[in-house]
Amino acid sequence: MASQLIENGKLPKRSGDAAISMASAMDLKLFKVFRAVVEAGGFTAAQIELNISLAAISKQISDLEIRLGMRLCTRGREKFCLTEEGKLIYDASLDLFMALDNFKDRVGNVRAELLGDLNIAVIDNTVSDAASPLVKAIKALQNRAPKARVRLNVAPLEEIEQGILKGRFAVGIVPVYHGKEEFQVIPLYQERSELYCSKSHEFFPMNDENIDETCLTHAEFVDHTYATHKEKIKLLGLRNATAIATQVEAVAIMIMTGRYLGYLPVHWAEGYIDKGVMRSVKPELFAVATPVKLLCKPNTPHNPLLELFLKCMAESVEEI
Repeated sequence: MASQLIENGKLPKRSGDAAISMASAMDLKLFKVFRAVVEAGGFTAAQIELNISLAAISKQISDLEIRLGMRLCTRGREKFCLTEEGKLIYDASLDLFMALDNFKDRVGNVRAELLGDLNIAVIDNTVSDAASPLVKAIKALQNRAPKARVRLNVAPLEEIEQGILKGRFAVGIVPVYHGKEEFQVIPLYQERSELYCSKSHEFFPMNDENIDETCLTHAEFVDHTYATHKEKIKLLGLRNATAIATQVEAVAIMIMTGRYLGYLPVHWAEGYIDKGVMRSVKPELFAVATPVKLLCKPNTPHNPLLELFLKCMAESVEEI
């Protein structure tokens, strides 16, 4: 409670042994609240996940700080930010919950049922791809393990990779543009992308055969920063990448200005094509296929729930 803070606003210090002793007996609920706040990016955003009031969240984080004897984060009018101690405690909490999940999995095996959470991460704007086996795999998993809970997260590529390595995510489904030696990698499917312009671009009314090298040399392109596909680089060469976007929708916004050409997944762009506001430019030349793969942590025994999910994914890939 707030009265346990000393007058200058700092937390009472504990010796290392005392802090560890208190942490070992800590109510797991406080760590769950802390983890939810960190992963939501702040107190307010965590309310939906936790389904409790802002005041209750603040109180429980304060209780955790008091019991550990360290400040974990900044809040209030300032942007939410973890302290260095908070970052270490968050990473430790991931190990804690991973161990608890493994315990629940082993108990579930004894009872001949699969329990626990499965944290899956996927990049944005993939649900419209008919080649993706994810929806079928999750449905099959839920049918075979109805008491298990799937936690599905949409995140940028780098966040997914770091989340897998730190244990936040069990698996990630991402485009793979180069070697991933630090992960176990399982191929899933190919995502086709093409080069697009909008209705207000000068290329839109032109026939592809009239869009020659001279036209392309003077055209401007939007660079999709995380999609560093070597085939795109080879096809486009050193052309004018004068805009940068970080996600598929951001690329589409820049294309819609009428100034830029940019790559989009074909399945995602279909709606714009149907509305007549975009067109593909020279697909026989510029189309590329991106391998989408499943990543998981290497050299780590898979728990039964993850093993079942991987089996469901393999079966779903075969069906498509």
